[in-house]
Amino acid sequence: MKGIMLQGTASDVGKSVLCTALCRIFQRRNLKVAPFKSQNMSNNSYVTRDGKEIGRAQGVQAEAAKIEASVFMNPILLKPRSDCDSEVIRFGTSFETLSGKNYREQFYQKGIEIIVESLQELESDYDYLVIEGAGSPVEVNLNDREIVNMKVAELADVPVVLVADIDRGGVFASIVGTLALLSEEEKSRVVGIIVNKFRGDLSLFESGIDWIEEYTGKKVIGVVPHLQDMTIEGEDSLSLTTQFQSKKRSGEIDIAVIELPYISNYTDLEPFRFEEDVSIRFVRDQTEFGQPDAVIIPGTKSTFHDLKVIKERQLHRKLKEYAQDSGTIVGLCGGYQMLGDELIDKAGSDTGIVGNKQQGLGIAPLVTYFHNQKKTIRSKGILVDKENKASTVIEGYEIHLGETVRKNNEVSPLLLVNDEAEGVNIDQGRIIGTYFHSLFHNDEWRTDWLNKIREQKGMEKQAVNYLHDEKDASFERLAKQTEKVLDIDYLLEMIDNWGSR
Repeated sequence: MKGIMLQGTASDVGKSVLCTALCRIFQRRNLKVAPFKSQNMSNNSYVTRDGKEIGRAQGVQAEAAKIEASVFMNPILLKPRSDCDSEVIRFGTSFETLSGKNYREQFYQKGIEIIVESLQELESDYDYLVIEGAGSPVEVNLNDREIVNMKVAELADVPVVLVADIDRGGVFASIVGTLALLSEEEKSRVVGIIVNKFRGDLSLFESGIDWIEEYTGKKVIGVVPHLQDMTIEGEDSLSLTTQFQSKKRSGEIDIAVIELPYISNYTDLEPFRFEEDVSIRFVRDQTEFGQPDAVIIPGTKSTFHDLKVIKERQLHRKLKEYAQDSGTIVGLCGGYQMLGDELIDKAGSDTGIVGNKQQGLGIAPLVTYFHNQKKTIRSKGILVDKENKASTVIEGYEIHLGETVRKNNEVSPLLLVNDEAEGVNIDQGRIIGTYFHSLFHNDEWRTDWLNKIREQKGMEKQAVNYLHDEKDASFERLAKQTEKVLDIDYLLEMIDNWGSR
């Protein structure tokens, strides 16, 4: 098998984005390439064409490689449901919920088998793999049973590149410390180092490059600058913080997003990063609520838990008052479920308690029932206006256990999906709830929604900002900028000659 594995000195050093860059760089060189990450831990997931669930990062990397994403590119996905428990997604389908300890003790050998099967499947279809590690390869308390870093490099028998983030400081110690904690056999796999997220004058770091190479004996393959304006979706809550903190806060349209402990699929919000007059801010409690132009309640992996947190922080009162004062609210997936009057965990699938009940926010006449069977599907729906006349097609994907029922049939659905009502639309779009993730990625719909807010504020309407076209252009920019600073020929030489070392 030919491939390269990127491992990091820590989480959020930029492995996902660099793997995305390499997928597009290799694709541009007419190499048949696929991404791979054995195990992902993220509530930000991606639905494949056949309705399976994988980590969002590998779905995006497949798009960069111009191939269709499959479950073999991320065969194990862990979706945290609490500080201790995670739902285990195996080959795109929910397997069971396990504590970290039980997962480590019970799943290791099964995980190895899953990884080997996936590597074999990908090897039969592709010539090169770009493999992403997770966190750090030297978590010494976990390394005897890890299945995402050096063990994967061993199973695939590929060289490793170590990625370090200079932006957070301590880059020399992180590189040297990581290499020092690797075994000699593991260290021999490391063929180079990438210094990522560099800001400023590179000439000031040239002596640093020389020192790293002399001290470690490893080649610095490149120093990647801090890349701006990339429409590359993030993977987890760490990238969530980074991406939205970097977005200017001076936009005239103030959108408040309710901060949820187990937020999922926050990429629903990413289109707003590219709307110049929009400012996104996260609201943790009632004191931060302010007077927003719109509120978004995002998806969550644990609706009951996060709704309870909203109440503990007194945000439920603010949201109810805001809705009664003609405020604009959009609830997505778990946020949609919260909008209703009651949530009933019929199967115990959300809380572990069969029949558990909780009052919702009472903003829309809805009841949500939680079942055992999760729905994961790419969907298309017809947007319905107040007279139930079909208009725009909305595309998205659904990942949820709940079934939400309108208590009042006079309340309009948002969409018709296969002639069945989906979501809720109250007061001509002032209150919207839907299971459709990627709602705001529908460029024309998002523009229309924002233009209504612009009109209310006395602002000029804006033309449609087509982000779908921008996404592929962003892959191209990412590839070109990365290719300028990385020694790609050296990387390919290491990959091609690794088997004959």
